Amino acid sequence: MILGYARVSKSDEQDTLTQVKALKKAGAKKLFEDKASGGRWDRPALHRMLDECREGDIVVVWKLDRLS
Repeated sequence: MILGYARVSKSDEQDTLTQVKALKKAGAKKLFEDKASGGRWDRPALHRMLDECREGDIVVVWKLDRLS
């Protein structure tokens, strides 16, 4: 399964809409979204995605910095 992860910083006045569109276009069947700083490990959606990720799954992100 292709899993998509979108994140915007809490300080950003953005939403994840642009990222979500790109992830869907890339074939993501299940999406996870957080609004949190990338420097923090307290990102509930990221943890849910990692818990659901199984061998053979693919994780896609809009840009690598959204994951790290």
